[in-house]
Amino acid sequence: MARKEKTAEDRRDFLKLASLGTVLGGAAIAAGGTAEAAESVEDAGGGYRESEHVKAYYRSARF
Repeated sequence: MARKEKTAEDRRDFLKLASLGTVLGGAAIAAGGTAEAAESVEDAGGGYRESEHVKAYYRSARF
């Protein structure tokens, strides 16, 4: 019986932590932390580039 009670307690603790993570994630989005990250990706610019290491991979992947 003790094993079953422990499993139920573990499940409840997990659900509590999962809901807390959801709330904190929503707060981070509301704070605007992701907007800065999106801007930095756009600033990097250029999109796809076929650099030397990409060309080397393409050569090694040929059959």
